[in-house]
Amino acid sequence: MKKYTIGQLAQLADINIQTIRFYERKGILPKPDRKPSGYRLFTDDDVKRLNFILLSKNHGFSLQEIKELLDLRIDSKSSCDEVRLLAEKKVKVMDEKIHELQSMKGALEKLVDSCHKIEYSSDCPILEAFEE
Repeated sequence: MKKYTIGQLAQLADINIQTIRFYERKGILPKPDRKPSGYRLFTDDDVKRLNFILLSKNHGFSLQEIKELLDLRIDSKSSCDEVRLLAEKKVKVMDEKIHELQSMKGALEKLVDSCHKIEYSSDCPILEAFEE
C-alpha cells in the first residue's frame, strides 16, 4: 500500500496542508500513522476519503453534513434512503437560499434602476435605502 506525506496528499487533492490539518482536527479525516520522525503518512484510503470530502463540499454540504454522510458510508446497516433524505434536506436549503438571493437581487435591481441621472451621491437612492 502506497504511503503519502501531507504535502503529497495536499498536492494530489489540490488543497493546502492547513486544510488537511483542519479536517483532521474536525474529525472528518482520521489521524494518520506517523513515521518515527513525526511525519504523517497517509494511505490510498485517506486519498479517497479526502476526495469524498472535497466533492461533498463542492455539492454544498457543510462539514457536519459531510461527517454524517461519512458515518452513513461506514455504517453497513445504514440505507440509501438515509443518504437520500440528507440530500433532499440539502436541496430544500439550497432552494430557500436561491429564493432569498433572487429577492435580494430584485430589490437591488430596483434601487439601481432608481439611480439614473442623479448627479450627487448625497441624493443617491441606493445609499439612502441602506441608511434606513
